[in-house]
Amino acid sequence: MNWISNYVRPKINSLFSRREVPENLWTKCPECGTMLFHRELAANLNVCTHCDHHMAISPRDRFGALFDGGIFTEVKVPEPVVDPLHFRDQKKYPDRLKTAQKATGEREAMLVAEGEIARTPVVAVAQDFSFMAGSMGMYVGNAILAAAQRAVEMKRPLVLFSAAGGARMQEGILSLMQMPRTTVAVEMLREARLPYIVVLTHPTTGGVTASYAMLGDVQIAEPNALICFAGPRVIEQTIREKLPEGFQRAEYLLDHGMLDRVTHRKAMREELVTIIRLLTGQPPAIKGELTLQPAEA
Repeated sequence: MNWISNYVRPKINSLFSRREVPENLWTKCPECGTMLFHRELAANLNVCTHCDHHMAISPRDRFGALFDGGIFTEVKVPEPVVDPLHFRDQKKYPDRLKTAQKATGEREAMLVAEGEIARTPVVAVAQDFSFMAGSMGMYVGNAILAAAQRAVEMKRPLVLFSAAGGARMQEGILSLMQMPRTTVAVEMLREARLPYIVVLTHPTTGGVTASYAMLGDVQIAEPNALICFAGPRVIEQTIREKLPEGFQRAEYLLDHGMLDRVTHRKAMREELVTIIRLLTGQPPAIKGELTLQPAEA
């Protein structure tokens, strides 16, 4: 037995070997490249602490920061027929759904909730871009209808956070049919004289932009969000011209009259409360009610 080889060397290697660091502790900002510690990033609502770039945030995390004490109740959404076209590309559609559900922990690409923002009751809807690019399928259409019906029933304003790559190709024409369906849902709110406020986040494109995402009584966007029907590359290839700097970004659309506000994510709660109370004829919220409460509260 070699005492040095069998005991001393392994002992030294164990003392000086590089410890494994979990990969999910750090996130690289896609805008400035800064490595951000996950807890620091989450505490800043997924906004880069170095360059202020707004990264994607899940609906649950968004609602946790939006509602008082992070408390909200989910609104049940009717389940549509799964895979009505028996669609298959490289994978079967049900398999793609299962993969997205496992990755996100969500049933589908949209979450509907009700609760209070600074003691102001609202119904809120948020799309999850990480779930099949937030694509608009039958479930998304059902979710918006369910949210509108709940808002009318409870006489509450509806706030919608959009984030989508467009229609869901695996559902074909059934996906495109959600455009008129969601327009009907918005009309229900207007007939009930209830505010419908849209917050467009990065990115909001395709059929979503051509329907419920641009029908709000007030249109708000997060900074530098891409908002368009056809993307800039498609337009450049079609017209064979270079597009202006910042074309189809939130600030550009604000300057050209397509948006009412561009609001930082950390100021969104106060902005929404102010607008909702103004539109519903309520007195302004007091300072204590506007204080952002963490989800752990």
